[in-house]
Amino acid sequence: MTPDHSPGELMTVFAGLHGMLLTEQDATAAVRQLARAAHQMVPTAAGAGISLMDDDGTRVTAAATDDLVENADAVQYSLGQGPCISAWATGDIQRVDDTTQDTRWAPWQEAAAAAGIRSVLSVPLHHRDRNLGALKAYAATPGAFGDAETRSLQLLADAIAVLMGAAQPADAPTRLSAALKAALQSRETIALASGVLMSRDGLSGADARLTLLERARSGSRTMLEIATEVLDGEDHRREDRAR
Repeated sequence: MTPDHSPGELMTVFAGLHGMLLTEQDATAAVRQLARAAHQMVPTAAGAGISLMDDDGTRVTAAATDDLVENADAVQYSLGQGPCISAWATGDIQRVDDTTQDTRWAPWQEAAAAAGIRSVLSVPLHHRDRNLGALKAYAATPGAFGDAETRSLQLLADAIAVLMGAAQPADAPTRLSAALKAALQSRETIALASGVLMSRDGLSGADARLTLLERARSGSRTMLEIATEVLDGEDHRREDRAR
């Protein structure tokens, strides 16, 4: 059965939060409750979460209903790419019908698919002229999110954005275009580094991206840092010194 929630039903979801003063501490408690509400509103989801970000793309506050969502989000933040970050950066809804087929964020999707995530729906939290973050739902089956689920999450995201708008400074400068440009540059750097590994080490495209991802994970670093080292040849020199 697909969800078809009305604005009146959404008001009930927010009734317990209506009087909250959104200090930083209260905002953290609020997003936890709202993540649970999102999960309840989209029954096809295996879990849901909320990420708030500042204007340079740094995660400010996040909540997840379970470890599946929390771990998938952590990989996104580490890589600097994924549907949640793209929803924030572009202000557009991002939907992945099958993580094993969609290649927009290939390194993240490979990790998500390995963790059992097959479908993703990420909706931006837009308040006035700013994108505050994203509301997202993950599912273990492909094609789990259709038009009805998208409408429900969009309605909830609109209400969340109004509620959470007070949690971030209203007069903070918007650097969306610069942040999006940096994100695109990061993706290009990672693609170039993958190409270097393919040529130098005889790897396939998928294996090259996984190599970058594993190096980032093992060193607790970002994928962009590892990719930059590959392009500079520093990773090869380090391997030679280790021999």
